[in-house]
Amino acid sequence: MRTTALWAAVVVATLGPNLATRAMAEDDHDHEEQALGQAVQISAAEIEEFDIEVAAAGPGSIATSLSVPAEVRPNADRLAHIVPRYSGIVTDVKVTIGDEVRKGQTLAIVEGDESLAPFEVVTLISGTVIEKHITLGEAVGREGPAFVIANLSSVWVDLTVYQRDLVRVGVGQNVEVYIGHELAGKGTISYVTPIISERTRTATARVVLSNKDRRWRPGMFVTGKIIIAEETAPIVVPRTALHTIEDRIVVFLETPEGFVPQPVTPGRTDTLQVELLDGLSAGDRYVLVGGFTLKAELGKESFGDGHGH
Repeated sequence: MRTTALWAAVVVATLGPNLATRAMAEDDHDHEEQALGQAVQISAAEIEEFDIEVAAAGPGSIATSLSVPAEVRPNADRLAHIVPRYSGIVTDVKVTIGDEVRKGQTLAIVEGDESLAPFEVVTLISGTVIEKHITLGEAVGREGPAFVIANLSSVWVDLTVYQRDLVRVGVGQNVEVYIGHELAGKGTISYVTPIISERTRTATARVVLSNKDRRWRPGMFVTGKIIIAEETAPIVVPRTALHTIEDRIVVFLETPEGFVPQPVTPGRTDTLQVELLDGLSAGDRYVLVGGFTLKAELGKESFGDGHGH
């Protein structure tokens, strides 16, 4: 069987470079068209080696969503501003920013102005010291907090919602939270501010997330994808199952002859999934992951460079 390189050399020698380029392009087109009906045969060992996953086609949900900017903040319901009971002079500071403290732990010692007796500044919650406004020898009063303690086992994710979108956003809606392009957490909207900011013309929708692994750090900028609605479709596949051959969208269908590129017509889509209007029926087995390997094998066989199995 002739190789691609040998055939290309013959064409160039016969037709010249310009006509040869056109002829090879047309031949590529013909090969890809032939590929649409061609089966790729690979062994069970190769299926395992290339991590090819096969699934049965069936119904699924397509989500309509709204992506908005968001920021991670401390959970204010688990935040304590520690103020000395009396004014006085700081004689000892026992913690600094970033320290983990326990409920009842002494944070500092202050000598009272009136009694001249020392007293302890104590935290009433367990958490992390995130602010410290006290130093040794400093005069302190009750005008502001000496320490701020945050229990970061949960955090707030505040979503910025523009005025035009508020009609579609409400308490109880599911939200996916992304760090960059990575889906990092899921939650539900627990609160939407009843007023619009005069400065930004936006409202805030809030999601409470568990943070026991300390993945979420207050101050992080993230993206919230609010799920506005979810609709069921008869045939839904992941985006990873779709490939393009000769300008046609295909999935690789498992048949007795091998894996065949089956043209399909996409419908509604969301971030991860696609509705198929035709091309697959319920129960058809298709390649969920690993189609790029099959596409590469199909290209080899179309040009006569494949191998039998």
